[in-house]
Amino acid sequence: MESLFWVDQIARQVKDRETKLARGLPKLRTEMGIGASGIPHIGSTGDGVRSYVVHKTLEQLGEQSEFIAFTDDLDGLRKVPTGFPAALSEHIGKPVSTIPDPEGSCHQSFGHHMTALLQDAFEQLGIRFTLKRASEEYKNGTLDKAIITLLTHAPHVGTIIKKLTGQTKYQQQLPYMPICATCGNVNTTVATAFDPVTNQITYTCSGTFIGKDAAGTEIVKQGCGHSGTCGIRDGKLVWKSDFAARWQSLGITYEAYGKDIAESVAVNDALCKKILHFEPPVHSFYELFTERSGMKISKSRGNVFTPQLWLQYGSPESLRLLFLKKLAKTRVVDPLVIPAYMNELDDLAAVYFDKQKVANEKERAHLKRLYEFAHFLEPPSSYPVNVPFRILINLARIIQDEDAVVSIAAKLADIPIPDTVRDVAAKAVAWIHDVDDTKQEQHSLTKEQKAVLTDLITLLERSTPDATMFSELANKHGMETKEFYGLVYQALLGAPRGPRLTTLIEALGVKRAITLLKNALSSS
Repeated sequence: MESLFWVDQIARQVKDRETKLARGLPKLRTEMGIGASGIPHIGSTGDGVRSYVVHKTLEQLGEQSEFIAFTDDLDGLRKVPTGFPAALSEHIGKPVSTIPDPEGSCHQSFGHHMTALLQDAFEQLGIRFTLKRASEEYKNGTLDKAIITLLTHAPHVGTIIKKLTGQTKYQQQLPYMPICATCGNVNTTVATAFDPVTNQITYTCSGTFIGKDAAGTEIVKQGCGHSGTCGIRDGKLVWKSDFAARWQSLGITYEAYGKDIAESVAVNDALCKKILHFEPPVHSFYELFTERSGMKISKSRGNVFTPQLWLQYGSPESLRLLFLKKLAKTRVVDPLVIPAYMNELDDLAAVYFDKQKVANEKERAHLKRLYEFAHFLEPPSSYPVNVPFRILINLARIIQDEDAVVSIAAKLADIPIPDTVRDVAAKAVAWIHDVDDTKQEQHSLTKEQKAVLTDLITLLERSTPDATMFSELANKHGMETKEFYGLVYQALLGAPRGPRLTTLIEALGVKRAITLLKNALSSS
């Protein structure tokens, strides 16, 4: 049953293929590429989660494995991210690893600063990784062999690129971008020749590059005109060959990719096979996330939805869950969807610990495996004692006081120490305060329903609530028990279901419960 889940299928494919290839890789490495030119967004994190769970599954299959996070910090700055200093505009076209830290001196460079943001997110998510920086790997010679091979066979590389993309550019120049020794730009250089004896590249800084400032205004960068030579470690391969060099040099066996780089992946796969003679990684294709406006999430825009923002309102497991399902489906992702994933985690826990039955055995196995992956294959040993997030959200909506919600949640879960639910309750309150834009649905009460709630208020003012009281009140008004409870839950929580009603009223406090019932009557 486990093999039905996509992660298991990928891991077994990687394992079986490596056995067949018998190329003696010391570890089956999975990888993600980190863009270091802007604020890492939700999509960037997804690459990490997907590669990490494949790595974890390979280990579960008994393989030596490692997850590599490769930061592309030799890429030239194309756009100043919204909200960053305007002075960064002067660095458009330079490698982000050579641009000063925009926040002062907290990091070595702009690229280091941006990479650190994703490192922080990974650490909060529990992702263990080996970080490799392009600036260091090129400098240390890790990619030397692949670079030399690609440049030596540059005409063939250009032909492959043209065949797959229609682009003829690399039939006139090398697929390499030197860093200009005079102006420091990488996006304005043109490499024209390679000497395989000296490993020297001839280039001119004669190109034109169009970047954008923080406001989106175009900035034209002209090459400084310098002509000279450089070594193979004094620049970087273009994207349409860089991936292939990385995969071969590091022995990468799996990497996920999105629609935005599908063309580059196709080219690099071909270069891996035909030029570098290295079987490229197994891939997972995923659709991109979009904002509620329908626009693709972008790290260069000011309203980037970051993993850190998600984790203010949702658990690490809920964010992991986001990336583990429906890879081939475009989904709207913004803070408004967080409760749905928190609720789904609660539902998955109920299935995993057999608190909720699923008739279809395949579906049950799939849901259980999804729960395990949301916990990075280290699920709780017993059913977690908590209050469903949907209840916490409803409590937070009517109370909006963290201490009160925590106290009530602890009583509802019969937990003597409320700290065990404090974190998730705090997230619910924060989400209601910062994010929630739902209009509370006004339910029109019938004359009979109003009479029921009025009688309930009278009873609560006179005596301690118990199940017998509720049953007698429902019978008095000729109402089904289920209908009665649904009516009261809707008045107290704004939802048709809830915890045991006596416990809920006790947790809320009789006075608060009466106030909520009166509010429901007056607003109908």
